[in-house]
Amino acid sequence: MYALCIGFFMTLLDTTIVNVALPSMITDLNASLNDVIWVVSAYLLAFAVPLLLTGRLGDRFGPKRLYGIGLVLFLGASLACGLATSSEALIAARVFQGLGAAAMTPQTMAFITHLFPAAKRGAALGMWGSVAGLATVSGPLLGGVLVTHLGWEWIFFVNLPIGVLALVLLFLWVPDLQPNRAPRFDVLGVVLCCLGLGLLVFGIQNGEHYQWGRVAGPITVAEIIAAGVLFLVAFVLWQASARNPEPLMPLKIFRNRNFSLGNVANIMIGITVTGVFVPLALFLQTVPKLSPLMTGLVTAPASLMSGVVAVFAGRLSNRADAKYLPITGFALMAAGIFAMTFLLGDGSQWVLLPSMVALGIGMGLVFSPLTNISTRTLDRSLLGAGSGIYNTSRQFGNVLGSAVTGAVLQIVLAATGDFTTAVRATFYLLLAVTAIGITAAFAFRQVAAPGVTDSVRASDPGLPVTRPS
Repeated sequence: MYALCIGFFMTLLDTTIVNVALPSMITDLNASLNDVIWVVSAYLLAFAVPLLLTGRLGDRFGPKRLYGIGLVLFLGASLACGLATSSEALIAARVFQGLGAAAMTPQTMAFITHLFPAAKRGAALGMWGSVAGLATVSGPLLGGVLVTHLGWEWIFFVNLPIGVLALVLLFLWVPDLQPNRAPRFDVLGVVLCCLGLGLLVFGIQNGEHYQWGRVAGPITVAEIIAAGVLFLVAFVLWQASARNPEPLMPLKIFRNRNFSLGNVANIMIGITVTGVFVPLALFLQTVPKLSPLMTGLVTAPASLMSGVVAVFAGRLSNRADAKYLPITGFALMAAGIFAMTFLLGDGSQWVLLPSMVALGIGMGLVFSPLTNISTRTLDRSLLGAGSGIYNTSRQFGNVLGSAVTGAVLQIVLAATGDFTTAVRATFYLLLAVTAIGITAAFAFRQVAAPGVTDSVRASDPGLPVTRPS
């Protein structure tokens, strides 16, 4: 578990560690605001789109193998990111970094669901959620230290020693789960999903850049967004088709009420996390002109509280009334964001610390309990697909958060010329997002805590385990 968490931490760290480096990238790479937003979005998009496929690849070739391949690709791309001399080269390297992360992430959840019985899964998911929460919001602090003292390139170079350690521990400690069957691959589904998400995100994020008009020839932004929506509709229809022998996203899984609502809430937490920290990092270095290190220190309480709270929240998530954990978490996140909209200014930024504490506690109460509640009642035959869908929904939320944040910042900034007003506009949008998260969590059906019977039944995943000698 510890070996997997090191690599998992690294992949999620790279979703936010770049935030404090964005102003430095604008200067050093002669990039625009839209360019550096794409440094964030390219990684998130490449991370999100293949998750449904990489989960199935793990089912076929074994999660340990896929995790190792993804880790090697991630490390190579990290080196390329650090050596990039233009925004275009950096964005391209971030795509490959995201692909590596996509190969790794579903495998961590696969090991949890196969190796831990239901009665102990909450504690394992608590640790998993703690790593997710800590990585997602500790990026600004670590990034601030590295950018201030070494340069933005080192936010990528730091992955190399961590990744090598994760690779060594993977081969020494992690068991080799061998699947009993070789699932088919939904190639058409992958193509439709990639095209849909790619076009949708490109249109939303670059709309203001092209003044919501023509992009190339007769093609307009509106047509690109519409095409993205149509491809996603076609993807859903293909998943429901009787001609699809083994869909990437079996729609019958959404008959499970808690799983469906959990994915809605999961998208909302993804949008919120990215939507808060990207504009906040830009604001702190643009208006009060804090250094990257000070920017990281201002956001550090969120990192600390999220990591600590997630451990205890995961253990409590086995209870029948566990839905009140994410309800409280979303409410605290909303309170923190609401307070920040009024506290933003060019004076002392330490006034933001209570908001950061509330935000961090809220995130810790959402991450691991939401995962346990969403997947606890899934049929074991759907756990593999459920893991891929759940990871995809969170990353899809991150992608949407990055795209929408970039769009709102550029639109409001163009209209008002005031960066503070633009950031406040993104925070107002996030308040609506957290309200949707609270509503979904309230609608969860209460399920009895897993007992001994469940534990015994879940302890045999039906997969032979080959352990290293």
